[in-house]
Amino acid sequence: MQIRRHLLAVAASLGALAVVIPTPALAHCDSMDGPVVHDAQRALSEANLTPVLKWVTQEDEDEIRSAFQMTLAVRGESDAAMQVADRYFYETVIRVHRASEGEGFTGLKPAGSVDPAIAAADRALQTGQVGPLADELASAVRHGVEERFADAYQKRQVAEESVAQGREYVEAYVQFTHFAEGVQHLTEAGASHQHRETSADH
Repeated sequence: MQIRRHLLAVAASLGALAVVIPTPALAHCDSMDGPVVHDAQRALSEANLTPVLKWVTQEDEDEIRSAFQMTLAVRGESDAAMQVADRYFYETVIRVHRASEGEGFTGLKPAGSVDPAIAAADRALQTGQVGPLADELASAVRHGVEERFADAYQKRQVAEESVAQGREYVEAYVQFTHFAEGVQHLTEAGASHQHRETSADH
């Protein structure tokens, strides 16, 4: 009973936290149809923690093992207890996983909230076929470059005619060059959560 009260209290506090903290763009690991929850569901159904451990560091294993044991201890009491306990376990794994990447936990998101590009990347890993994803991303980058270039080039032609037009050109110039810079950084160094959020600020 004490464990159950602890689970209810933690689940309630995590839910409240999700209300006050804004949701970051490109949420992935914190959605109900994301890979972390998928492995957590499998771990609970099989009573085997192994599928989850790859998402956390060795230093965080003890916390995850404790949450796992508490969840298993109460989830058989009733359907309601199972829902609360399972959600507590999902949120604990996600929170610990994101903390290891230097990211905060902002609440468990509903299924369907994964960014389409990330969902496509997951499908590529599942099917072993990366061609469609690579083509789609390449097309999106080309469209983004061409669109920003056309805007900046057009405004550059009249940038000296007035201060207002000059400022419009500068704004378009910044958009164009920052987009190109962001793509280059991604291709050269990959993308962490922090890099994606920094790029979004531009």
